[in-house]
Amino acid sequence: MNYKKILLPVLLGGLLLCGISCQQSQQTDFNTYGRRVAAETLKNAGPEFSFPSEPAIPGSSKTDNRIYDTRDSTASQILLGNPSGATNSTVNAENYLIDQQYYVESYSRTKGSPNWVSWHIGAEDLGNTKRLNNFRPDTDLPEGWYEVSNTSYKGSGFDKGHNCPSGDRSSSTAANSSTFLMNNMIPQAPNNNQHTWEHLESYCRTQVKKGNEVYVVMGSYGSGGTGKNGYFESIDNGKINVPAHIWKVVVIIPEGNNDLQRINAGTRIIAVDTPNDNAIAPNWMKYLCTVRDIEKATGYDLLSALPKALQNRIEVEKFKGGN
Repeated sequence: MNYKKILLPVLLGGLLLCGISCQQSQQTDFNTYGRRVAAETLKNAGPEFSFPSEPAIPGSSKTDNRIYDTRDSTASQILLGNPSGATNSTVNAENYLIDQQYYVESYSRTKGSPNWVSWHIGAEDLGNTKRLNNFRPDTDLPEGWYEVSNTSYKGSGFDKGHNCPSGDRSSSTAANSSTFLMNNMIPQAPNNNQHTWEHLESYCRTQVKKGNEVYVVMGSYGSGGTGKNGYFESIDNGKINVPAHIWKVVVIIPEGNNDLQRINAGTRIIAVDTPNDNAIAPNWMKYLCTVRDIEKATGYDLLSALPKALQNRIEVEKFKGGN
């Protein structure tokens, strides 16, 4: 999606406000900026959303009256749909919708990790910002919820595995930092994370550098994975679930506008489902499946923003390779 024409007037307006709010925004970007989004933007992301016009501050009866970012960043991160019908109500603690601006996720309070994470990769997302490695808890979780910390995975034999990768958010310090919130992580077998998954992530970024844009939805399911220290169903004294499977759906289209309308039966769609096992092969193509296979395993409705007839056609096809 080409955002240049959309962003220009917004950036000009932002310069006028900078003298007033710049210092404050630097302090809040990493943890609270992701929650600031116009209700109209979320309406555009699909019928599943029901955000109030003045969103409630998590864990509080107060509403958030700060100035909202009017860019359609959130809509682009979840353009393909809300797979599980997640909401930002604390009553829905196992399917809690969190907007982190640079990605959107469904979070499970019991699992201490995301059910799925959705994001968009365009040329504007790839820059020269170095990997920050500032793993930290998301202190914006609702009051009373356990905050997974940087040390929660220590000695577990599992990597702090990103859902939305650091490498997909190298355009700015704020963007890269957002990926190191611990509720973007899952306990991932080191070979799965560092080889198999890294190869697929690199493939996606290469497609963007070739003039495409990429939509990604990643998630995990089940309990029980094998890291370098053996098999575990949970870590951190039972507070974090170790998933049995890790999956990803990738949609690749040439850079352009009106992205949903440009997805068709010929669009390159990749679905991968890997075991969370340290004995995994490094070639992600060994774990290709269909979108429908992942839907059956998870109960989610992936690509739900597309017409049903199109879903029925593309979700049953397996990627055959290609550059």
